Amino acid sequence: MARYHIETYGCTSNRGESREIERRLRDAGHYRVDGPDDADVAILNTCTVVEKTERNMLRRAEELSAETADLFITGCMALAQGEEFAQADVDGQVLHWDEVPEAVTNGECPTTTPDAEPILDGVVGILPIARGCMSDCSYCITKKATGKIDSPSIEENVEKARALIHAGAKEIRITGQDTGVYGWDEGERKLHRLLEEICAIEGDFRVRVGMANPKGVHGIREELADVFAANDELYNFLHAPVQSGSDDVLGDMRRQHQVSEYLEVIETFDDVLEYWTLSTDFIVGFPTETDHDHEQSMALLRETRPEKINVTRFSKRPGTDAANMKGLGGQVKKDRSKEMSAAKRELVGEAYAEMVGETREDVLVVEQGTADSVKCRDAAYRQLIVQNASEYGLEPGDFVDLEVTAHETMYAFGTPV
Repeated sequence: MARYHIETYGCTSNRGESREIERRLRDAGHYRVDGPDDADVAILNTCTVVEKTERNMLRRAEELSAETADLFITGCMALAQGEEFAQADVDGQVLHWDEVPEAVTNGECPTTTPDAEPILDGVVGILPIARGCMSDCSYCITKKATGKIDSPSIEENVEKARALIHAGAKEIRITGQDTGVYGWDEGERKLHRLLEEICAIEGDFRVRVGMANPKGVHGIREELADVFAANDELYNFLHAPVQSGSDDVLGDMRRQHQVSEYLEVIETFDDVLEYWTLSTDFIVGFPTETDHDHEQSMALLRETRPEKINVTRFSKRPGTDAANMKGLGGQVKKDRSKEMSAAKRELVGEAYAEMVGETREDVLVVEQGTADSVKCRDAAYRQLIVQNASEYGLEPGDFVDLEVTAHETMYAFGTPV
């Protein structure tokens, strides 16, 4: 029986994998301790999305290897750039995430049984519906770790969702490298079918769909929007990362979609849904991005007015095609990032300001906030904060009607009514 310490960095897919690792370890009788000093083994689930993250992962791996007898390294950086840890003289084993539980005690950890504990984080259930993607982006290193899409059946994913709900999950987060291409490996795009069947599970819960690239969504945009409209269990929330407003840059990125397809997805959702949230990502400073290309991105941002926006400065990832391109100067990337981030704050702030004075029904309390507050999500996944939550008896998992009373840039405040 081993005492383990685990640290997870990166996206919800990584967190889901870590919880699966922990589930298997707990099934085998191992238990978690608060820090590496008290552990027999340490597990580091890594991210490698940008160069700064890579440096942080190497530094943390070095620290953990010095603090524990055995270190197991998994996640995207481990699988895509495992040699980096050896070159840094890190004393640890690089493994795929599903190899970690068995390696912890030299093969003694059994496989998960059907009645194993579901993956839960408070009242949030994380459900990775597939691994990998169908894209070949010139700047992406994650594909080296995940490969092409591998989709379990609808029935298998529905059963996992049902287990989470029966275990107390009130919010199911559908995750994956690209949820929009779920089923492509079997010759059929079927995200909309999966969502419909999950929503049919008995219980009071909400479902949030994770990142779906515009190309994958475009082919099923009408079916997907109809499923959102027909099922109150689904948050009216779509994360479709466009990355650039220039078709020339998108071509150099090998993003598969064009701006017109991204716009058609938005138009379809606008036609079908009265209230929904668009989330997107932009990469600024790609090596071939001109001033005109950047202005096209800024124009697209202002035209589509997403309520959640991730802005990332381009950084070269080793082994990718984009790493061989002549890059832009750091000041150029900094200036473009600053301009877009300022526009982002303005747009998101305006979206939350428009909510003030309105009432949101059946808002889900998702987690505890700071002090005596709770974080909630409305039907479009917009964040509402309730202060002095104990006075209202609010706890994660509750549903409540809220009057929106004030706002900050990235969230609003609500009072129960």
